[in-house]
Amino acid sequence: MHKYMRSIGFKNLTNRKELQKLLTDVIIEGTERSYTSNGEDTLLAEFCRDFTEVIEGSKDNSIGIAVCGEFDNDDKFTYDYYFPYLRSNNISSEEDVTIERHAAQESYAGVCDDVRVGISLIFYLQNMISYVKIKNSNQLPIKGTTLTLTALSTKGTIMMPIVKSEKDVIRNKKSSITRARLLNAARKGDEEAIESLTLDDMDTYTAISKKIQKEDVFSLVDTSFMPYGVECDHYSILAEIIDYSKIKNKITGEKIYLMTLNCNDMIFDMCINQDDLYGEPAVGRRFKGIIWMQGYINFPE
Repeated sequence: MHKYMRSIGFKNLTNRKELQKLLTDVIIEGTERSYTSNGEDTLLAEFCRDFTEVIEGSKDNSIGIAVCGEFDNDDKFTYDYYFPYLRSNNISSEEDVTIERHAAQESYAGVCDDVRVGISLIFYLQNMISYVKIKNSNQLPIKGTTLTLTALSTKGTIMMPIVKSEKDVIRNKKSSITRARLLNAARKGDEEAIESLTLDDMDTYTAISKKIQKEDVFSLVDTSFMPYGVECDHYSILAEIIDYSKIKNKITGEKIYLMTLNCNDMIFDMCINQDDLYGEPAVGRRFKGIIWMQGYINFPE
């Protein structure tokens, strides 16, 4: 059973028989079907079904399940794997993305080196079929793509925001722009930029080391983005809520919170089962939890 099925409203799905029936329904009644040849004698296929029912807000997002597998020469479909997903229209990054295939199955992981995050951001690729089509037609690498990031969570907490004046907000934006410029220069080998970033980090470390003795860490750190556990696409985040809505799984009736988060100036949507969230979300408050990061590459038409 996929751990993150509860994130899209299937927390009471407990046995293999119920799961098999659900996956069969996705294949038969799928709202989206994609096919492509894998360059051999088989046809790769992906069936997606949407389970979204909006009850609060008007966000144009969807939750669902994707079932992936292949057809053989006798047109018999064999399912390989499935995964729950959250789809969004927000553009999270315009940086180039590197794609690598997973060893065990025909699924892919993406790597995005966006300077705002500070690490190589690894995500689970949602639109596998689109990528395989482009790869088989020898069109890689493609420049000018954008990336839509989404996340699923099974446990989270709502935290109050850090009190900031208008001057603090303006100063933080200027600092973020300056740091992004320095990071871009440092990636190109600019020694002055590297030295400046090193000194800034040392100053930040010194300031926090003094304040942490008297203040709580969450009153000092506004947002954070860190790898979590042994799976490379899982992260521990602390992010500001800039929008939210409540949706419902139209099959199970379970309610789900859908939040647009700002984490290290990276904007992405995240969903979590209402029963797994401690606290009440609101614009300006913060979300703290563990997420599974997914990504949809918007290839130019």
